Amino acid sequence: MTGRLRIAVIIGSTRAGRAGEAVGRWFAEHAARRDDLAVDLLDLAEYAFPGRYPERATPAMRAFTGAVGCAEAFVVVTPEYNRSFPASLKQAVDYAYDEWQAKPVGFVAYGSGSRGLHAVEQLRTVFCALHAMTVRDWVGLDLLGDAGFTPGGRPRDTDDRLRSVAAVLDQLTWWGRALRDARRARPYVS
Repeated sequence: MTGRLRIAVIIGSTRAGRAGEAVGRWFAEHAARRDDLAVDLLDLAEYAFPGRYPERATPAMRAFTGAVGCAEAFVVVTPEYNRSFPASLKQAVDYAYDEWQAKPVGFVAYGSGSRGLHAVEQLRTVFCALHAMTVRDWVGLDLLGDAGFTPGGRPRDTDDRLRSVAAVLDQLTWWGRALRDARRARPYVS
């Protein structure tokens, strides 16, 4: 079956002054230019997640897991903090379980020097445990220096970045369609 693939771009940082919002919106705008994708932007800063894991799901948790459940593919936008990803992102990922299964995940990461590589590698392990499939390529942004960003903090459209965006979206779309067809033919069980 054809049709636009429903992709959720998840902004994983909730810190004040974060670069994640500008980076997430930049990526989502590029993704939305494709006619084979329907793009939703999920900003974790807009969800009132509880400070600790509650005994019952809160409305924010239900809203987030519902949005994850409706998506057919994901792009996680994450900073690298101390060679890892933020606790806000781990908390949000843990609220869903079945909603991630048998769906592809791509990454857009940013950091100082490493371009977020360590965060991406750790997230690959987390999503593998959730039975999600991560795509090989990723978009990495180096926050050191200002040559790669506008004065407002938006990433500049350099040739290498645009190639990375296209590679992630192409891989995500291929896997998203293949896994969507597979889930329709036979529900995934873990």
